[in-house]
Amino acid sequence: MMPRFHAQDEHLMDYAAGSLAEPIAVLVATHLALCPACRARVEAFEAVGGALLEKLGTEAIDRSLRDSVLAKLDETDSECAPPPSVRKPAPIDLRVPEPLRGYLGGGLDTLAWKARGPVDEVRILREHAGVTSRLLRIKAGTPMPHHTHDGNELTLVLTGGFTDRGDHFLRGDVAAADSSVDHCPAADPGEDCYCFAVNDAPLRLTGPIGRLLNPFLRI
Repeated sequence: MMPRFHAQDEHLMDYAAGSLAEPIAVLVATHLALCPACRARVEAFEAVGGALLEKLGTEAIDRSLRDSVLAKLDETDSECAPPPSVRKPAPIDLRVPEPLRGYLGGGLDTLAWKARGPVDEVRILREHAGVTSRLLRIKAGTPMPHHTHDGNELTLVLTGGFTDRGDHFLRGDVAAADSSVDHCPAADPGEDCYCFAVNDAPLRLTGPIGRLLNPFLRI
């Protein structure tokens, strides 16, 4: 089944340009492995970018612009992720497409899950300050606690599905949420839902009980 909910064009363009933060790039790339439509859009963006670079190559580049670009490259070189060949090969778990699979070091059933109420999680890509990346396992038929976001969240469904605000998300779908959203996604009955979620700010529980718990929780 083809995904119905896709990565946003701004993320696809930034992915094509190579300018996404690694956690978001991994989520987008994993979505692309499951979504031919978004792969085609990325190829189109890459073609446009290539044409622009070819045109720029025939024109003189302002010296200050060149120096600024080179300085930026120097700043980011140390932050680049190691090439995939450096990471240990992971056991094959076909529920998890590459490139995400290469970051896990094991299949979904072998990971060190930590319970957080109705949701289990595994943190990955911890070295990226300000961005939280985690695998989520939502128990079948169970809603998450009501919550909102202090920033932006992208969630990619790996297996199973969940319903959120009237939309039904399945394998390969990407759900986006921000501070305007107060919700409680619920996993489909009969099967645990596994997701990969990336947040650029903490979640915040809502409702009377959630507001009491917030001082003690940083999700």
